[in-house]
Amino acid sequence: MSEVDERHGILAELDSGRVRVAQPDVNSPDGWRVNSEIQQAILGLFANRQTRTWDLDGAMQFRDRVGLPTKDLLDSVEAAAALAAGKPWRIVPGGTSVRGGVYMAPGVTVMPPSYINVGAWIGEGTMVDSHVLVGSCAQIGSRVHLSAGVQIGGVLEPAGRRPVIVEDAAFVGAQVALLEGVLVKKSAVIAAGVILTGTSRLYDLVKEEVIVGTLDRPLVVPAGAVVVPGVRQASGEFAAAQGLALSAAIIVKYRDERTDARVALEEALR
Repeated sequence: MSEVDERHGILAELDSGRVRVAQPDVNSPDGWRVNSEIQQAILGLFANRQTRTWDLDGAMQFRDRVGLPTKDLLDSVEAAAALAAGKPWRIVPGGTSVRGGVYMAPGVTVMPPSYINVGAWIGEGTMVDSHVLVGSCAQIGSRVHLSAGVQIGGVLEPAGRRPVIVEDAAFVGAQVALLEGVLVKKSAVIAAGVILTGTSRLYDLVKEEVIVGTLDRPLVVPAGAVVVPGVRQASGEFAAAQGLALSAAIIVKYRDERTDARVALEEALR
């Protein structure tokens, strides 16, 4: 198989879910292993700068690189499998775009307008609400709710960096931004407006500790944590004199029955 064929073949492998940019691995420190060779293969798709134009009866026109087509949401093998499983995808009309090389498990719902970039993996029954960006290579688990306006950062450069990962049953509130390889563990709740980067500090009021992310090992939000936006006093005499404070992400509790009731997923919407 030629290098060109291999690069285009990676889209089919990603579409089907047979390969992933990152996957669970109990032997890794945070439970995930990055497959940098898959990242490199995706980057190879961008090397061909040839473009083509798509024209849908004049109602929709766009131009993009030939190596990065949109995903077949109607007649692909994956779409047929989801339909056969009794959990077909719902791609609600209104401006959503899903690139080739995105895996979507049965029962995924995407509300418009949303954008899902190449290399992303989305688990069964997950809701991608309106105005959501799922960046390149992001890994989103099963029965996750990405609320309106959520921004999930992408990663292709440098290859080998961990993508943003949101594990099963997590709830991500409106206007949240998860960037630079943040890992949100199972059943965590991120309240509206929280911004987390790979090097953020997360203040745990329950366990009285500070969780710190680094470039080599990005921030990990613990399983079941409930994270809300807050502030912390800026250091230094000038900051104190001016009453300055910095935004902070704070764990105020861990998920309980009351939290479960507030973020319960409504089956009728799926």
